[in-house]
Amino acid sequence: MQLSREQLLQAYRRMATIRAFEERLHDVIATGEVAGFTHLYCGQEAVAVGVCEHLDTEDKIVSTHRGHGHCLAKGCDVQGMMKEIWGSTEGLCKGKGGSMHIADVDKGMLGANGIVGAGAPIAVGAALSNKLDGEGRVAIAFSGDGACNQGTTFEAMNMAVVTNAPCIFVFENNHYSEHTGDDYAVGTANDIASRAEAFGMRVWRADGCDFFAVYETMRELLEYVRAGNGPAAVEFDTERFYGHFEGDPQNYRGDGELDRIRKERDCLQIFRRRATEAGLLETDALDELNKAAHADVEAAVEAARAAPRPTAEDVLTDVYVTY
Repeated sequence: MQLSREQLLQAYRRMATIRAFEERLHDVIATGEVAGFTHLYCGQEAVAVGVCEHLDTEDKIVSTHRGHGHCLAKGCDVQGMMKEIWGSTEGLCKGKGGSMHIADVDKGMLGANGIVGAGAPIAVGAALSNKLDGEGRVAIAFSGDGACNQGTTFEAMNMAVVTNAPCIFVFENNHYSEHTGDDYAVGTANDIASRAEAFGMRVWRADGCDFFAVYETMRELLEYVRAGNGPAAVEFDTERFYGHFEGDPQNYRGDGELDRIRKERDCLQIFRRRATEAGLLETDALDELNKAAHADVEAAVEAARAAPRPTAEDVLTDVYVTY
């Protein structure tokens, strides 16, 4: 499917914003200014954006501990996210979610999750709600090669099939479950998609470093699920540039591995090359989007630094929900 110029510019802007957001956090975290564990999404931007460009606020997503990219791709506010990571009361979750638990229900972002594999059952529940609404909406569970080994994920896939829920299981295989390679940890010969297939759902596979491959795969997959055919799954082969968490020395990587994937599998560079060679976009236009993304992120950092912090009285708010 041919994307319009406006769609291409928006997609690249979102990918560039995710990259700028994560790289700025990488710098700031090293200074000790941001507390808590943080897991960066650099390298995987094409998956989040290629998936979410097809969705609107009524379609739901559930994220992982590596969730900043999913949030931004789904339209969450850059400053609201940065303030959340800084622990400000002006953050998307009033500073109580932090990096691993950002949520924005108004955008259809049901939350990141610090528990590996815990998002899949939530997505099935959201998908069943969408099914009852009868509006053709879907719910998407983002998972990694680590979550594919979790019982929660198996149970969620089975329930989705049994209930014919419009749920999509997106597996981002970046080849490392924390510090363990998928060639050792995944028993199905590095083939995560076949596990979903065993539950009776249709599966797709695509290059997760190529935005155009992700976008086209999701177009076909979403048409299938929105038509009432039940759940589906897709495995995107991708890469992460940083460690499992900030501070991870990545000693498990092979010699020259990071240099190779940054050179050969950088999804932003692949997008630029494909778009400019096809005459769809100009280098200058893409450079301007990079500058704008960095400016937005820098403004978000300054706003987060100046934003108010919680008080002692805030400890007891938002603990219980009254219906």
